[in-house]
Amino acid sequence: QVQLVESGGGLVQPGGSLRLSCAASGSFFSIRLMAWYRQAPGKDRDVVAQISSGDSTIYADSVKGRFTISRDGARNTVYLQMNSLKPEDTAVYLCYMRTDTGFRYWGQGTQVTVSS
Repeated sequence: QVQLVESGGGLVQPGGSLRLSCAASGSFFSIRLMAWYRQAPGKDRDVVAQISSGDSTIYADSVKGRFTISRDGARNTVYLQMNSLKPEDTAVYLCYMRTDTGFRYWGQGTQVTVSS
């Protein structure tokens, strides 16, 4: 059974920073892609950032220059460093993984709230 476990969410003031982590465990083939999505109440789930096994990255326009995605391949872990946070970044952040064999997995999500 494959599990993705996120951590690092919380409450932060506007302009602050948070670092999210997502660790994949269980039995699976090599990872093709890991990503962070977010979903605010009443809105669609949108991709925030993704990173490939070759370390290619893609970011949503709304977070470019503020968020950085990285990974530790040896630990099957992906990180999201979030700086200059804004109230509109408030959402549940979900980790996503796709393996080389095409299987897709989601984490349970971690709440990020940006408020003064």
